[in-house]
Amino acid sequence: MPTKKKIPIISTVRINNLSHFYGVADTRKKVLDGVNFNITNGELVLLKGPSGCGKTTLLTLIGALRTCQSGSLNVLDEELNGASRKTRQKLRRKIGMIFQGHNLLRCLTAEQNVQMGADLLGNLTYLQRREVARKWLSDVGLEEHHKKMPSDLSGGQKQRVAIARALSANPKLLLADEPTSALDSVTGREIVLLLKNLAKEQNCSVLMVTHDPRISDLADRILNMEDGKIFSTHGKLEY
Repeated sequence: MPTKKKIPIISTVRINNLSHFYGVADTRKKVLDGVNFNITNGELVLLKGPSGCGKTTLLTLIGALRTCQSGSLNVLDEELNGASRKTRQKLRRKIGMIFQGHNLLRCLTAEQNVQMGADLLGNLTYLQRREVARKWLSDVGLEEHHKKMPSDLSGGQKQRVAIARALSANPKLLLADEPTSALDSVTGREIVLLLKNLAKEQNCSVLMVTHDPRISDLADRILNMEDGKIFSTHGKLEY
């Protein structure tokens, strides 16, 4: 029988001895301390740890929202230590980001907010981008709410709109900061399953900061963080 061809393992994120500081001189404080780990394509990784341990700082560095200060941070084959502002801006178009605060535009409907993500897909017409937006709204359970303004949505619904917006851009890497915090247990699992399926089907890596113990079993790997360091890893992928 023919040998089954293995899918090549590609690291979407490669971090080596990454450190980060806030403040200067006497107020200088190390927030990240020699962080090392990789994330491979199609992998769903949870990042856990107490508040203030550096999780969100790490997420924003990987998302090219902050300047890399020390160590190596390679995202989607782009080295970010020493990268120009233009390089970081270009890279961010390939990364989906979901924040706790939703960051929806209050003057746009749910559909229009999601279409902002689809607008990054330059090869689609306006009508096609609108269909993409409606498809993702349907996938997160908001098909009947596409015309509503953010002020007419609950906190959980706003979070789902933000998730749909991030997914509509067809990202190669998805970074999520507590995406299930405003969702009930059933909806939270449904959303994480949606992200997990996206990771597998589109080889999109997902890194999710979370305190939610209800979704731990859905992860391919869990990174535990404390005092700016990754101190343990659980559940590595097998190929």
